[in-house]
Amino acid sequence: MVSLEVARKIRRKPSMQGQILLAYLPTSRLEHITNKAARRRSNANLFHSCMRKILQPLHDPGNQGVELASGDGVVRRCYPIFAAHVGDYPEQVLVTGVKTGQCPCCQVPAKELGEHGHDYAWRDFDAVLNALNIADDILRKNACSAAGIKPIYQPYWQELPYANPFRAITPDILHQLYQGVIKHLVAWIKSAYSEAEIDARCRRLPKNHHVRVFTKGISSLYQLTGREHADIARVLLGLVIDMPLPGGASPVRLVRAVRAILDFLYLAQYPVHTEQTLTLLDDALDRFHDNKQVFVDIGVRNSWAIPKLHFLRHYSYFIRRLGTTDNYNTESTERLHIDLAKDAYAATNAKDEFPQMTLWLERREKLFRHESYISWCLSGRPPRLPSHMAFEPPADRLIMTKHPSQNAVSFERVTADYGAPFFVDVLARYIVAFCNPGYSAAQVEHASNDVPFLFRSVPVYHKAKMWLGDLQNHRILTDESDVIHATPSKKDKRGCVVDGQFDTVMVNDGVGGYSGVAGYRVAQVRVIFTLPKSATPLFGAIGKLPPKFLAYVEWFTAFGVADNNHRLFKIKRVIQDGDRLASVVSLQNGAVEMSWINAALST
Repeated sequence: MVSLEVARKIRRKPSMQGQILLAYLPTSRLEHITNKAARRRSNANLFHSCMRKILQPLHDPGNQGVELASGDGVVRRCYPIFAAHVGDYPEQVLVTGVKTGQCPCCQVPAKELGEHGHDYAWRDFDAVLNALNIADDILRKNACSAAGIKPIYQPYWQELPYANPFRAITPDILHQLYQGVIKHLVAWIKSAYSEAEIDARCRRLPKNHHVRVFTKGISSLYQLTGREHADIARVLLGLVIDMPLPGGASPVRLVRAVRAILDFLYLAQYPVHTEQTLTLLDDALDRFHDNKQVFVDIGVRNSWAIPKLHFLRHYSYFIRRLGTTDNYNTESTERLHIDLAKDAYAATNAKDEFPQMTLWLERREKLFRHESYISWCLSGRPPRLPSHMAFEPPADRLIMTKHPSQNAVSFERVTADYGAPFFVDVLARYIVAFCNPGYSAAQVEHASNDVPFLFRSVPVYHKAKMWLGDLQNHRILTDESDVIHATPSKKDKRGCVVDGQFDTVMVNDGVGGYSGVAGYRVAQVRVIFTLPKSATPLFGAIGKLPPKFLAYVEWFTAFGVADNNHRLFKIKRVIQDGDRLASVVSLQNGAVEMSWINAALST
């Protein structure tokens, strides 16, 4: 059997052909129908008629079952049914037949969409079926209105076995959260604060991996994609933490509301959920509703009747019912528009294009299957297996380039170009501490004065790639790697200065766990280097060499207590005698070096 984890990863990869095109739905606006209401009904009926045709083959297998061979070769009787519909809000309205502005799943009145704390019953599917089966048009229309739907003619799910469209609507991270709630939240923040100040704060953010710096701010952006809203969400809380509201109003509730929405956003995307994480998900939504009144008080909002915001209360239910949200995120299907529509259309002569598009896709799928068969015959295993199916972790969490960025950087250049003024002194302390692990901080300081440097330059790397996975826990990201940059400023081909980038990192002191900040310290990496061969005699007495890749870092204070409102930690650089406290740590394991630096800080 193919595990759910494997099947989910295959579905998310267009190259694995986990999803295929069944049909192109008509997009005709039926403009020859002059009455707008009649035109909308006709469009809805046309959609359901097409879907009924497509899903017709599910009737008999859903009732009687069908024999299917699974990945282990065992033939089982399976009952394929219509279980979930993945789409944005207009498609949800079209599928369920409810009116625009209403929840497609529950019976909440449109005017009460913004209310929180009251549980509304799910839409009565049996009552809807009874209303649809009434023959008289007038009575049928009245019965459908009483059941809360439009009088659709033979919706496609009416006769599907075990189908309930009101319990088949899936959460949608892309359209409901990023292009919905986050989009609203950004607009509210821009209305509440000075856009000039927001843009200035965006420009002041430091560069870092996975963080996009909006050099022109965010106030002038429009028609943003989901990816751009995701980039804004990463920095949104940092923009508003200490920004005062106009008129001197307290920003505490606004900060709490922003934090609650962001918590919900990231919890909803967990690849694995437990009852504890789903409780945290519901708690984040409760915290937003507890603090949302601040937007009304400052004149940003006057109503909360937003269907996408209301649907968040159904997330925990549907995650329990249909699985985690990465199973049905519309971001995957949006990506398929390129392969199944745009590329297919580009292969035609733009005349009578649909038969050409379907034929082109059919032939391409046959080529993929033939390629898979040939590869299987040649190699004895299926081609293009996802990496997780036969996953082997890297030999080391650290992934470095084969050659350094600079083969020999003098100590003077390290000091001047990389901003490491105490490089020689700190490196001497590292060598003494490594060779004498039992030394105290005072002994290390005294012995470092006598270290004989047989070299005056080091090979330097401008970035390091770290693998973030954990074999004992679920994989945390699709791209489980992070990049550390330690790049000095330089001039481009036009003579313009390109700013340097020196990233901050979390350094494990030897007891840090899979999650949380306990056991970690923050440091800024100034130089990533390795010792030359001429440094080997310095370690001859102990008979072992130090780790190959080292980093000169400047320390920040330890984590204290998180703020009650935004739940972030405030740290600052460690300054001793007017200078930044620095040390050399290993990129593979900072436990030895961290134990010494903690002793130094305690003294």
